Amino acid sequence: MSGRAARSRSRSTVEKTRLVVLRKRHLRKQNQLILNYMFTQASLQKLLEKKELELNSLLEITQAINSNVPEESLYKIFNFTLRSNLNIKKLALFVLDERWNCKVNFGTQNNFMRERLDDRFELIKNIHKLSDFDGNCSFHEFDLVIPISHKSDTLALVFVGGMDQSSAHDHDEGVKFIQALGNIIIVAIENKKLARKQLQQEAFRKELEIASDVQQFLFPDKLPYTDVLKLEASYLPHDMIGGDYYDYVPINANQFLICVADVSGKGIPAALMMSNFQASLRTLLRQTPNLRDIVEALNFQVLENTKGEKFITFFAAVYDIALKTMVYVNAGHNPPLLWHKGKLSQLEEGSTVLGAMHPLPFLNEGFLTGLDDFTLFAFTDGLIETTNEAGEEFGTRSLVDYFTLNHRKDLRTIHQDIIVTLDGFKGRNSYRDDITMLSCRVG
Repeated sequence: MSGRAARSRSRSTVEKTRLVVLRKRHLRKQNQLILNYMFTQASLQKLLEKKELELNSLLEITQAINSNVPEESLYKIFNFTLRSNLNIKKLALFVLDERWNCKVNFGTQNNFMRERLDDRFELIKNIHKLSDFDGNCSFHEFDLVIPISHKSDTLALVFVGGMDQSSAHDHDEGVKFIQALGNIIIVAIENKKLARKQLQQEAFRKELEIASDVQQFLFPDKLPYTDVLKLEASYLPHDMIGGDYYDYVPINANQFLICVADVSGKGIPAALMMSNFQASLRTLLRQTPNLRDIVEALNFQVLENTKGEKFITFFAAVYDIALKTMVYVNAGHNPPLLWHKGKLSQLEEGSTVLGAMHPLPFLNEGFLTGLDDFTLFAFTDGLIETTNEAGEEFGTRSLVDYFTLNHRKDLRTIHQDIIVTLDGFKGRNSYRDDITMLSCRVG
């Protein structure tokens, strides 16, 4: 074989070898591209399935909310969804009710259902790593704390540990899902609380209206205002419902009873208590006009009904037009003012408050004769305890000074004067208590 033929054969062998190498490289690249494609497709498929699972979870939660499931069920959904979707190892959900309470807890060494929320977490607005907080407490077994907010208010805190951190993207997506899920559930629960509160407020408003109506029935529809007998009453409740009571009850052709009372406490219980008190008083009056017997019976009934937890101050007087006499009992009440024959006196005879003890430690009747021309002014302590901006009380002295100069005025004018004077005296202060005034003029 010639040298030329040998060289030609050698070049051919090299060329073939190079083509084989190139072909193998090309196949490897093709295989790598196929593998990359398959991996990408698998990743995309996995991501798609995960997103679909998350969307389905959010849809199920929305349907559960629309079905008005209980709050406990929503917390269970929150628990199950995060554990199944994100494979979280540790979690604690703290929700702000009246105070912070743990509603969901799993996977932790500590039982966070019994843990008090660390004060440092209460006001956070952003996501924090637990390592951002100094010291070492039970909450440091978590990795992250994620606030759930509505508008500017933080409603809940999600403490998370052991969440998948295979990639920063997966971690961030997991946090976003927790926030989305938390917002949906917590806002739904907050709306439930608001709806309950509105229902309670509406129920309470109706109760107030009923109690206010009950209290109005305590007061007489009309008071006599004749040449012989004039009565005037004013009632200024501190709130919608008060604990004051006044009454005028004719006993027979010659006798009538007037009274003023004040129960300790306010609101619906006070109105109901005073309603029972009025019914008892009127029932007793039909049985006897004897004030001593009436007061003793009322004291026993108040003590039985309230078990000593409330008491009533009470002033009652029975006037006899024919005999021109007055019998009265003051049971721990502010002494009424009596103007008679150019002299102002205070009616103090009686006993202690009703409902504090049985029997009463003492009981005296006041007895006045020759009352043919007088003016009586009874009131509750809200009048004299009204304070001005300097903290000074209006006081009994102011009433005495007023009546000394104005006792001859028309009763309606007297009441108007006192109300105007009180309003100017208190300034920007509000009234602290109910105010009741009852005036009686004979002659």
